[in-house]
Amino acid sequence: MMTTQNPPEHYPITHKIVPTFYFVGVTTGQSSINKVFPRWAQALGRPDVVLEGVDCKLNDDPENYRRAVAQIKYDPLSLGGLVTAHKINLLNAARDMFDYLDPCAQICGEVSSISKRDGALRGHAKDPITSGLSLDAIIDKGYFGRSGGDILCYGAGGSAVAIALHLINKQSAGDRPKRFVVVNRSQGRLDHLKQMVDSQQTDIAFEYIHNQDPVRNDAIMASMPAGTIVINATGMGKDTPGSPITDDGVFPEHGIAWELNYRGELDFWHQSMAQAESRHLLVEDGWLYFLHGWTQVVAEVLNITLTPETFAKLGELAADLRPPLVFRGAK
Repeated sequence: MMTTQNPPEHYPITHKIVPTFYFVGVTTGQSSINKVFPRWAQALGRPDVVLEGVDCKLNDDPENYRRAVAQIKYDPLSLGGLVTAHKINLLNAARDMFDYLDPCAQICGEVSSISKRDGALRGHAKDPITSGLSLDAIIDKGYFGRSGGDILCYGAGGSAVAIALHLINKQSAGDRPKRFVVVNRSQGRLDHLKQMVDSQQTDIAFEYIHNQDPVRNDAIMASMPAGTIVINATGMGKDTPGSPITDDGVFPEHGIAWELNYRGELDFWHQSMAQAESRHLLVEDGWLYFLHGWTQVVAEVLNITLTPETFAKLGELAADLRPPLVFRGAK
């Protein structure tokens, strides 16, 4: 069992009077989960559980991550929580505070789920599951073998790592792209992804590009073959302004544009929608990813079996709270 480097009294703990589920993010107050969670808690037989957001800056002080983990670890009514945007940084800062890390957390070097069982603090990386469920709902079996498309992923954070691991583990060659190109603004995240990929056996050719110039990102996208899936995993358009590409960027014909965000300005989604007809694109946003991500973690924290029927029911309860997607038109 791991031990903490700092005693509990090193961090101020708030002793909750009701069972509390935490949401560690950047702009948690703007998330649809604030309205969705009470409906889910009621439906799952836990109306006593409340949701509390914890906003951290991107690449925040490691001590802030440790405080968030300590609150869950040492307060009996702090049940656990979901982590977005900080999945890698939080684990880097607080790895010693966890008593158990699931295999995916160890491989990916991230945690998206914090839970407790029998006094032990547990960290899970649910993204390989949630990204896989979401991607498999977008494409059908044998997509890459049939289309000849590759993956172009802008952003090398936790979501990119999870999507890569999901595809690496696909058994059929037709379900794996021949090439996975990832572009990121910081070298550290690329190194982290490469370390994960190098620990696996795969026939996918990974390319790691360190770049923050959107014009060069346009050129990279233009070089990709038809059928390529282009993913915005940067957080741009939600956590930070803008898009990884410019309005002049041209999407691969007959490809898929996957915006992992479901709220915010969603510039990448609007850019892809502007070319949906002319480039024959399938354009997806992050709502299904949001549903899978949250339901997996809620089930883990509350120790509930998430069946397909339960997921469908929770999706229906959230449907009318989905922010409207209104295309603002091509520029």
